[in-house]
Amino acid sequence: MNTTDFKLKKSEGCLPLDSLNFTAGLEKHPCFNKEASKHYGRVHLPVAKTCNISCNYCHRDYDCPNESRPGVTSKLISPEEAVNRIYDVKRLFNDISVAAVAGPGDSLSEPHNTMKTFELVKKEFPEIILCMSTNGLNLADNLDELEDNGVKFITVTLNAIDISVSAKIYRYVNYKGIGYTEKDAAGLLLDQQIKGISKAVKRGFTIKINSVLIPGINGFHIKDISEKVKKLGVYLFNVMPMIPAEKSYFYKIDVKGASRKDVVNITKGFEGINIMDHCRQCRSDAAGLLNEDLSRKLSKSEVKLGCKKMPC
Repeated sequence: MNTTDFKLKKSEGCLPLDSLNFTAGLEKHPCFNKEASKHYGRVHLPVAKTCNISCNYCHRDYDCPNESRPGVTSKLISPEEAVNRIYDVKRLFNDISVAAVAGPGDSLSEPHNTMKTFELVKKEFPEIILCMSTNGLNLADNLDELEDNGVKFITVTLNAIDISVSAKIYRYVNYKGIGYTEKDAAGLLLDQQIKGISKAVKRGFTIKINSVLIPGINGFHIKDISEKVKKLGVYLFNVMPMIPAEKSYFYKIDVKGASRKDVVNITKGFEGINIMDHCRQCRSDAAGLLNEDLSRKLSKSEVKLGCKKMPC
């Protein structure tokens, strides 16, 4: 397909695309470019086992092939299996332009598997764009290796830029073997997120921010986040309605989830930054077009339908 078919749109006031190296690969990235999502697919490679923070809307010992939300996968795979998975996906849908590590834990909690995956995929599929999602805690510490492995696109989940708000969302943070709780955890995580995002933008990575809209917790704060990341030079801002996982802390205390309508109402009128409005809140093993996930077809030979425990 001729990449000139895609016209990259930007909101009024956005930074010029060419000023921050945003154009390379953007025309084929289905998450960062809505037009590309109609033609190109992605494959998520679930190689990241552990997580270094605890979010109150998340619970990681639960998986169901019938469920679609971030952090869910039917099988953890090795970096070597990740290469085979791409071949399997391309047999079903060949126009895969992006390979990403997006869980089920955090991609940089224990970065060896993530980096090894990128190394192998880059060697086997040099034409595929490499992408990654992270909570940002270890982002600044891993930018050199991400760059060496050819990663161009990074998504960071940033749910607050105020410590008092952040402390309501996270239960603990584990950084370099030391555990932190309450405002100490919130402050450390926020500092690391802002540092990582800022450094990544300056080094030419294209950055998307995911903010989970949590009613009664950070809804009033979403615009503040958008203004902050706009100043940092982030390319795309994505607000996602919270889906409280069963057994999560928010689920237990009956914090209600949000809706796409809530997201639209909150982001209406945001200026100066691109707003993503085609997110599907994909599983960690999602594959194919955004609106036609092939992960269930791929998993039929691996697991029985029904729920199962995942390793923490």
